[in-house]
Amino acid sequence: MKIHVINGPNLNMVGKRDPSIYGSLSYAEIIEKIKKWSNSQNLEVEFFQSNHEGEIIDYIQSLPDEDGIVINPGAYAHYSYSIRDALETFKGPKVEVHLSNIFKREEFRARSVISRVCDGVISGLGWYGYILGIEYIMETKK
Repeated sequence: MKIHVINGPNLNMVGKRDPSIYGSLSYAEIIEKIKKWSNSQNLEVEFFQSNHEGEIIDYIQSLPDEDGIVINPGAYAHYSYSIRDALETFKGPKVEVHLSNIFKREEFRARSVISRVCDGVISGLGWYGYILGIEYIMETKK
């Protein structure tokens, strides 16, 4: 089994975007932290980031159901029914992650169309939310 960490639009800009909301680590630094942790656990983790909705959908649709997904859909969480539908079709475990606490921010960010097709949501724990999502998937696959 492989775990796929999928990041949506503007996640490649963390570290440059408002650090008081998204933290000061760059995207590359976050990926490196996750890689270091997953290597220590002997886990196979693959990373994918795109600012384009269709590319994210194509990627999800290409995955085997025995794998797992940790997805930070970025702004797509709030309106992408297409990504939602792709995730619904994927039968493996899936966790939605947000670096910031979407419930403490603008009202439109508090609603995610993705959440209902995921096993759980982790919001506001920064980069560590990815680790928690991966741990959950590993526990469900035992």
